[in-house]
Amino acid sequence: MERLPDESLKASKAETFQLVGRSSKIQEVAGIIDRVAAVDIPVLITGESGTGKEVVARLLHQKSPRQAHPFWKINCAAIPHELLESELFGFERGSFTQAFHSKPGTFELADKGTVYLDEISGMSLRLQPKLLQVLQDAHFSRLGGRDEIAVDVRLISSSNQPMDRLLSEGRFREDLYYRLSVVSIHLPPLRERKEDIPELVQHMLRKYANGSRPAPAQLPDHVMETLVRYDWPGNIRELENAVRKFLAVGLESAALDDILMAGAEERTEALESSEDPFPMISLKEAARIAARKAERDMILLALRKTNWNRKRAAELLKISYKAMLYKLKAADLTARSRSGEARVPAERL
Repeated sequence: MERLPDESLKASKAETFQLVGRSSKIQEVAGIIDRVAAVDIPVLITGESGTGKEVVARLLHQKSPRQAHPFWKINCAAIPHELLESELFGFERGSFTQAFHSKPGTFELADKGTVYLDEISGMSLRLQPKLLQVLQDAHFSRLGGRDEIAVDVRLISSSNQPMDRLLSEGRFREDLYYRLSVVSIHLPPLRERKEDIPELVQHMLRKYANGSRPAPAQLPDHVMETLVRYDWPGNIRELENAVRKFLAVGLESAALDDILMAGAEERTEALESSEDPFPMISLKEAARIAARKAERDMILLALRKTNWNRKRAAELLKISYKAMLYKLKAADLTARSRSGEARVPAERL
């Protein structure tokens, strides 16, 4: 397959990246970036998913002498192990069944620039020695090739997994880890820097505003208070998705609650399918999910008792008719089957 143009490469040239926030923790990160950006050494960025590790990687590139050269991002956990080697190092014609022509890999294409290996913890043990060779000797050979190729790249990597645990379990080479982590930057989760949330929200409102629904100058106080109280298990990425939904559906308080609740349900479904034997969520989040399910059940019961008369059901539940219509839509209870029952997905009840 031909390599498609790297959209992240285009973005790195057109967009200026920045860390948003004034908390002591995020200012400490900003200080490390300023000190090491111009120093040509590997950097390992750690932190939970959604904390902004790619932004830090791009800032390191943006502030470095390599800024005019390519920035290439590869997600090691998203590419099958058998394909990652050819993606990183390229291959020669005939090296495998469908190799009809030679192809350069990421390290060649990023020469003089920066390679960002996202989720480095997902790299197989079989491939780790070859990456170690690039870090030690600054050269490698393509898959199926004999000639050695010299490259000049800066390597930045990231992981949302505890690297000490991977080392103790033998899932990551210790010598490679020390090569990657000459400088380590840890990004705090959003729940540990809640004072940055108002500034982050304003930044996102400006970023995603559009002509059809201009962004408000600021959010209502009660909305911002709710955002600051929430723990944001999905971190900045979850907050960003919520802001984009606010701009799409409006800033009604009911919409706010539903957006946060929907995020909680999505994470619960992900936890249920997780391979982690002990997936956990906070008690506060579990309470939110239980409350939403109880509310949906009560609405459905009221509709059945009133033969699906929405106005009477609203009176039974002691809410306004307008609120009832909104909750029906949010709970997917607006459509009725021929038998008079709502067509409600089983997993939503």
